Amino acid sequence: MLQLTCPYCGATATETELTPGGEAHLKRVGPEGSDEAFEAYLFHRRNPKGVHFERWRHTYGCGKWFLAARCTVTLEVFGTYPAQTTEPPEHIVDAIRTKRPDWTLEP
Repeated sequence: MLQLTCPYCGATATETELTPGGEAHLKRVGPEGSDEAFEAYLFHRRNPKGVHFERWRHTYGCGKWFLAARCTVTLEVFGTYPAQTTEPPEHIVDAIRTKRPDWTLEP
């Protein structure tokens, strides 16, 4: 079972206490964007086999949104961090590279 630690309240919660929110670190497309860019923002998501950055909500706890880095194959969690973070923190990137030296951070 997937367990994530909320970076706000510090509670370790199972997936039954959390709500998934999809891919993290998406860049919103504003009015100046093309129709194709807006369509990609709304509908096109990565679905990697391996390391993935996701949004989660601590629904039955503090209620706050946060981000998590985990492996979609093994459910290994590399860390969680506040939702306002625009890029994965360096300590999480280092934790991923320690276990997977060939991994690269995709834009």
